[in-house]
Amino acid sequence: MEKKERLDKILSNMGYGSRKDVKKIIKEGRIKVNEEIVKENDLKINPYKDVINLDGERIFYRKYIYLMMNKPKGVVSSTDDPVNRTILDIIDEEYLIFNPFPAGRLDKDTEGLLLLTNDGQLAHQILSPNKEVGKTYYVEVDGFIEEKHKDVFNKGITLDDGYKTLPSQLDIIESNVLSKAKLTIKEGKYHQVKRMFQALNMEVLYLKRLSMGPLKLDESLKLGEYRELTEEEIQLLKQKC
Repeated sequence: MEKKERLDKILSNMGYGSRKDVKKIIKEGRIKVNEEIVKENDLKINPYKDVINLDGERIFYRKYIYLMMNKPKGVVSSTDDPVNRTILDIIDEEYLIFNPFPAGRLDKDTEGLLLLTNDGQLAHQILSPNKEVGKTYYVEVDGFIEEKHKDVFNKGITLDDGYKTLPSQLDIIESNVLSKAKLTIKEGKYHQVKRMFQALNMEVLYLKRLSMGPLKLDESLKLGEYRELTEEEIQLLKQKC
C-alpha cells in the first residue's frame, strides 16, 4: 500500500519552494487535487495516484532522482566541504531539493563517472562489498605495464597497509614509459587504484572512471556536465546491482 503524504511536503520535495513558500501557494488557491481547489497544506494525499495541478499545470511526483556526472578535477565528491568546491556546487537548485549524494566517491584529482542520487537502497547495493560491482577506470601511469602484470592484478595486490585487494582485471592499451590501461576493481578502498600501482612502483598520472556495473559514462557529457539517467539505465542498475 502506497503511503499518503502531506501536500506541502510533497510540493517542497518537488522543488516548488520551502515549506513556508508552499503553504503560501496552497493558501492562494493555486493548487488543485483531483480537479478540486485545496487550501489545507496538511492534507494527506497519494502523490502517485491523486492528480495534482499547480496554476493549471499537472505535477508528476517522483521520490528519487538519479544523475550521471562527468566529474572534473579539482572538485571533491562530498556534499559539504568548508574549503573545496563540491559536486553539489555544480548541481542546479531543482535537484538540490532532493538532497542527492554521491554513490561512491572519486578523488579530488580524478575525473569521470559519478552517480548522484537520493536512493539510499540502490547506493548501498552498488557500494556493498558483497555485491562486488565492477568499477572500470582508464589510467595513465609513469612506468611500463607489462603482460605479466595482468596476472598480478588478477591474484590481488597487497597495499601499503597490508590489505590484499580482491582480484581485478587489467587491460593494457599501451605499454611505454607512459603506459595506458583500463582497470576493473570490485571494491573501493581509499585511493585504491593509485595504491595498487604504487605497490608495483608505478605512479598514476591520470585517472578517469568509465563505468560502475552496467552504467557507462556518457561520453557526450563534458567535464562538469551531468544529466538524469534514462529509465532504461535506472532499471538496468537495479537489476544488475
